[in-house]
Amino acid sequence: MKTIFSVLFLLVCNISFSQDPHFTQFYSNPVYLNPAFTGSNGCPRLVTNYRNQWNGLTGNYQTTSFAYDQYVKSVSGGVGVIGLYDSQGQNTIQTSMLGLTYSYHLKVNRKFSIMFGTRVAYFQKFLDWSKLTFGDMIDPRRGFIYQTSEAQRGGTKGFLDISSGVIGFSKNYFFGLAVHHMNRPDESLILGKSNLPIRYTAHLGSTIRIDKNGRYGVGTYLMPNVIYQYQNGFQELNIGAYVKFGNLTTGVWYRTTDAFILSFGYQSKKYKLGYSYDLTTSKLGNMATQGSHEISLGFNLKCKRKPRAFRTISCPSF
Repeated sequence: MKTIFSVLFLLVCNISFSQDPHFTQFYSNPVYLNPAFTGSNGCPRLVTNYRNQWNGLTGNYQTTSFAYDQYVKSVSGGVGVIGLYDSQGQNTIQTSMLGLTYSYHLKVNRKFSIMFGTRVAYFQKFLDWSKLTFGDMIDPRRGFIYQTSEAQRGGTKGFLDISSGVIGFSKNYFFGLAVHHMNRPDESLILGKSNLPIRYTAHLGSTIRIDKNGRYGVGTYLMPNVIYQYQNGFQELNIGAYVKFGNLTTGVWYRTTDAFILSFGYQSKKYKLGYSYDLTTSKLGNMATQGSHEISLGFNLKCKRKPRAFRTISCPSF
C-alpha cells in the first residue's frame, strides 16, 4: 500500500507540473496567450481572470491572473506586467508567477503589421507536504492515525522563465505563434530534476462584418478563431467563433480534448465583463465535474496622448 500511494502521488505531481494553467476566454487576457499582444490596445489596459475548473471534484483547480499593458511610443512598442496564481488539491500545490512583457511593433506596409514580444517571469512553486497521505498511515479499522515514514520533501522552489511570441495582422485577420518556457527551467519539488516542458501556441482569427447596412445603428460581426497548443506530448485544438452585436458578444467553442464552451460578454468603451462555462465532454463526465466556470473583468484606461495612426488588432475581447 505504501508503494502504491507513493507512486500514484508522484504520477499526479508529474502530470500537474507538465501542463500549464489555461483559460477558455483566450483573448480576455491576450498577453497570457501571447506576449506579442503587449500594447496591442494602444491605451493602457488592465484585465483580470478567475477560473474554477471542475468544481464538483474535491481539490479542484482554481486559477487567478491579472495583466496591465500599454503602448509606449518612445520604445516603439508595448510594455506590461503580468501575474498568475494557481491552486491545486486544496492548496496542496500552489504556483505563483510575476513577469514583465515587451512587444516591438513594426509596420510592414500600409495594411500589414508585425509585433514581436517577449516575457521574462519569476515562478514560485510550493508543495505542502503535511497535506499528503500515504499507505503506512492507515490502520485497517481506525483509518489514518499513524505518522508516515516517508522523508519529508516539498517546500518552495523558484526559477526564472523566458517566453516569446510573434503576431502578424491586417485590418480583418491576424495570426500568431508563442513559445513559453524557452529556457526549460527546473521546477522539481520532490526527486531529481524536472524541466518545465516548452509550450507551443499557434492561433489565428478573422473579423467578418455580416450586417453591412447596420439596421439597428450598430454592426454585427462574425469572428471565427482557431487555437492549437502543444506541451510535453499533450495537445489540444480549440475551434470556435464569436458573434459581436454592438456591446454584446457571444461565443461557442469546442476543445477537442475535453470540453464544449459557451461564453458571453459585454464591452463598453471603459470596461468589459465576460463569463464562460466549459461543459465537460471527456470520460470524467459533466455530472461529476460540474464543468468549469470562468469570469473576466477588464478596464480600458485613458491615454495621456492617444497614439497617432495606431493600428489595433481586430481580435475578440473574450
